[in-house]
Amino acid sequence: MGLMNLFTRHKPKIKVESIKNDGFSGWIKCGGCDETIHKSELAQNLNCCSKCDYHYRFSIEDRIELLADQGTFKELFDKMQPIDPLNFVDKEPYTDRIVRAQAKSNRKEGAIVGTCNIKGQKTALAIMDFSYMAGSMGSVVGEKLTRIIEFATEHNLPVVIVSASGGARMQESTLSLMQMAKTSAALAKHSEEGLPFISVLTNPTTGGVTASFASLGDIIIAEPKALIGFAGPRVVEQTIGHKLPEGAQKSEFLLEKGMIDCIVHRKELKEKLAYFIDFLTK
Repeated sequence: MGLMNLFTRHKPKIKVESIKNDGFSGWIKCGGCDETIHKSELAQNLNCCSKCDYHYRFSIEDRIELLADQGTFKELFDKMQPIDPLNFVDKEPYTDRIVRAQAKSNRKEGAIVGTCNIKGQKTALAIMDFSYMAGSMGSVVGEKLTRIIEFATEHNLPVVIVSASGGARMQESTLSLMQMAKTSAALAKHSEEGLPFISVLTNPTTGGVTASFASLGDIIIAEPKALIGFAGPRVVEQTIGHKLPEGAQKSEFLLEKGMIDCIVHRKELKEKLAYFIDFLTK
């Protein structure tokens, strides 16, 4: 009996917790500061890092909830769907890309448009969806943006467009490039009526979107550290044969150079939009 007690070990029970006490279920490495943060901590902080304020991408649903007064957003022009007029094929047929993008984003195209109240002020609102083919602007996106701008002109409404895009959609070739001129022309008529357009640039806003309506705002707002430009930094460096300055094409650099008017944290964006709308409409 003594020998049995000598060689018997009573191991303490180890308690394994599948969920941490603080309620967060996962960790990620922040793309802004390299600090470790919880995924659900981002959700509680408007998808912004609580340590460095790095702004992660925001869904259309979250954008509407953030900017529109509760229950006031009414979607317009939601029946349009893309087609493949050029029978375009690269690594795969364009039609296959459309089907996959629609399944991933659960919407017909890469932008949603409508009207809402922002702090009680009726506004035409358009939001681009980066999860749909990198927010690229094809014929349907351009048409929806043009229609909501024209609707705003007809009904004397300010326009707010939140951009997140890789640029014009190459699978529609010249048809997508035409959207640059079309949206810009609609904004010119809107401006002639003395109505304001506020452009909100998020990470990233590039290509034909930057080269058209996104840069035409009476006020141009950017989120912190957003990539904004025509071509990406790597392409620019390869083209000019020089290294870009530190932070080039980020919103802070563009504010310093005068391309944008202000940088606004996501949690302050609704208040700032309401202030500008009130100021510009009176």
